Amino acid sequence: MKQEKTIDLLAKKANISKHILKCDKCNNESIISLEYGPHNFCKNHFNKFFKARFKKTIRKYSLFKSKEKLLIAVSGGKDSILALNLLHEFYSKSNPMQVLIVDEGVNGYRNNAIKLTIDTCKKFKIKCNVISFREKFNITNDELMPILLNNPKLGGTCAFCGTIRRNIMNSFAKEINADKIVTGHNLDDEVQSFVMNVFNNEIDRIIKSSVQQKKVKNISFVKRIKPLYETPEKEIIAYCEFNKIKHYSQDGCPYSWTAKRNEYRKMLNQFEIKFPGTGHSILRFNENLNKILKNNENEINIFNKKIKECKICDEPTQKEFCKTCEMIQKIKNEKTKLEKIV
Repeated sequence: MKQEKTIDLLAKKANISKHILKCDKCNNESIISLEYGPHNFCKNHFNKFFKARFKKTIRKYSLFKSKEKLLIAVSGGKDSILALNLLHEFYSKSNPMQVLIVDEGVNGYRNNAIKLTIDTCKKFKIKCNVISFREKFNITNDELMPILLNNPKLGGTCAFCGTIRRNIMNSFAKEINADKIVTGHNLDDEVQSFVMNVFNNEIDRIIKSSVQQKKVKNISFVKRIKPLYETPEKEIIAYCEFNKIKHYSQDGCPYSWTAKRNEYRKMLNQFEIKFPGTGHSILRFNENLNKILKNNENEINIFNKKIKECKICDEPTQKEFCKTCEMIQKIKNEKTKLEKIV
C-alpha cells in the first residue's frame, strides 16, 4: 500500500509512468519514465543516471576544483538540500564546506526549514550559519510585504527578497574566504529566468549573466555555481522521494503568489508535457547564445571597469549604491511616509 501511494504521488509530481515497462539497463520493472529521452529506469539505475549527471555537470562546466572552499546556500527545500547531500557524498573529502541559510523573517514558514537544515548539517558534521534579514538590514519580509502592497510601484516582495539574499550570500562568502557559492538552482529555474528575460526584452540581463560566467576580475564577486543546472525539477522530486531525503516540503513561502515567475512556470510546464525536451532545448539555446556573448572581450572589459564598491555596504555595484541598499532606502522612505500619514 505504501509503495502504491509513493508511485501515485510521483506520478502527479514527477511524470512517472505506472505502466509496466522494463528498465533500459536491466530486466527489472521501471518505476520512472523520462519522456525527453525517452528513458525508463528502475530505482537503482535512475539513481546512477541522476548522480552521474550531477558529477558530469561539475566536470563539464569546471564548477570547482579540489581544495576550493564551498559555501552551500540552503533554503531547506528539495533542491538545495539535495545539492548539500550530493556534495557531501562525493566531495566532502576533497573540499571544505560550510552551509548558509538566510532567515527572511516569515513567521511560521522559515523556522521549520532552518531546523531541518541545521539537523542535516549536524548529521554531515558541516558548519551551518544562519543570517537573518533583521540582523543585517533591520527588516523582515513580514514587515516588507504590507509596505510593498501599499505601493506596488516599488516592486514585488520576491524581487526585494532575492536581491537581499544575494547580498547576504556574497558578503558572508567573502567573510569566510569561500571560493564558490553553491545554489540549488535546477534546469527549470534556469529556463524560466532566461524566458522571462526574453519576454521582458532584458537583453542587458542576459549579457550580464553571460559575462559573469566568464572569470570576472574583481574580488568583490564570489562566483555562484549550480551543480543541478542540467537537472529537471521533477527528477529532483523523484530522487528525494525514492531515497527518502528529508527536506522542507510543506506550503511554500506565503508571499510567493506575488512572483511573476509563477506564470512562466505554468506555461513552460505545459510545453514540457506537450513537447518533452522543451526545457533542455531552451537551456542549450541559452548556452549557445552565451558562447557568442562570452567571446565579446569588449563587454568583459566594460563590465570589469564599471564594478566598484557600494558606498554603504561595500558590496559590488556599477553605481554609487548597490541594488540592495537602493531597495532598503526606498523601503525606509515609504515607511516614513506611512508613519506621517498615521
